[in-house]
This record gives sequence, structure tokens and C-alpha cells, in this order.
Amino acid sequence: MSGEQLKQRVLFLCTGNSARSQMAEGWLRALAGDAYEVASAGTRPSAVHPLTGEVMRERGIDLSAHRSKSIDEFRDVEFDLVITVCDAARDACPFFPGKRRLHWSLSDPAAVEGDAQTRLAAFRRARDEIESLVRGLIAEQGEVDSNRSPTRE
Repeated sequence: MSGEQLKQRVLFLCTGNSARSQMAEGWLRALAGDAYEVASAGTRPSAVHPLTGEVMRERGIDLSAHRSKSIDEFRDVEFDLVITVCDAARDACPFFPGKRRLHWSLSDPAAVEGDAQTRLAAFRRARDEIESLVRGLIAEQGEVDSNRSPTRE
């Protein structure tokens, strides 16, 4: 069996695929390298929020090639793990037979109103919470050193 076949396929799913699921995808790639095949999608995709890329760049993770994708793009892909990152996506998530599902109920940073600093702080909080959850997932899976940092690669 090749290494490619041994990789777990992980899908992060939210409503718009604009912030939380994009961050989670970026964190898992950055922290676990090629140990996983990772994707993100939305039940009603929009566009990657500019602050998503900005706060991830602050941590050394480049999402500039990311785009918002529909769950429909992955209908024929068998995922080992589907993680919904918002309640609306959990409720709308299609069933993936025989596969593991997790739910992380995360607040939407794009929904925060206020001045630029308030909105930026919301995106940073989401980024840091998602990093912690992804590190926990990696540690649970035992795939890589959970102390790995994307800025030290």
C-alpha cells in the first residue's frame, strides 16, 4: 500500500467556506505536513474573507491560493473524517457512510461587527481557537509532533 493510500482524508465544513473551515484546512496542512489529505468546503460557499488570509499570514500560513468551494465538489470523495465548524453546517451536512464526524461549534468571526480592530481581534481569536483544536486532533491521531510550528519549517 502506498503512502498516498494511507493518508486520512479530512474535510472541514462550514456554511460559507470563508473563514473557519479555511483556517482549519490551513492549520492542518501547516502542522501535519503531508500526513493528511485535507480539504474545506461550504454548504453555501461565498468567498475567502480577506481577514482570514491576513490573520493566517501573521502565523506564517499562506492561504492566497485558497478559494471557497462547495460541498458538491466533494460528493464522490470518501472522507475518513468530516469536521463541521459551525452549527448550520452540522445541520446541513450530508451523510458520509461509515466515516467519522466531529463537530466544533465555533463563532463566526465574519459576523462580528465593529471597527477594524474589533473585527481583526475576532479573526485572531478564531484562528487561535482553531489552531488549538487542530493540534488536539493531530495529537489524538498520533500523526505528527503537536509542537510543530508552521513558521519553523
